[in-house]
Amino acid sequence: VQLVESGGGSVQAGGSLRLSCAASGYTYNRYCMGWFRQAPGKEREGVAALDADGRTRYADSAKGRFAISKDNPKNTLILQMSSLKPEDTAMYYCAATPDHCELFWVPGGPNHVTHWGQGTQVTVS
Repeated sequence: VQLVESGGGSVQAGGSLRLSCAASGYTYNRYCMGWFRQAPGKEREGVAALDADGRTRYADSAKGRFAISKDNPKNTLILQMSSLKPEDTAMYYCAATPDHCELFWVPGGPNHVTHWGQGTQVTVS
């Protein structure tokens, strides 16, 4: 599986950004997909996840501001971020892992996620 992110950048507080993750190379149809982020000096943390049945889950910090979705014909995962805050500044990583969405939320989970994008920087000032 290959994951290629786009859409990061710099924005003022209160602004919006849309991250995209183009996925290819699937041979299994039960992937959990989502986004992690990592700020300098901090652990990588789950932001939003979408399971194979279309169920979503968000970090508390993202609820009400971020929305995860998938454009199935284009096989692209999207994270729409609004009301951005300086504390949202981080490198954002698209991720995919078979079945286990809990890996987005448990300590050490990122160590077991199987596929990662290269990351895209989001800076909010």
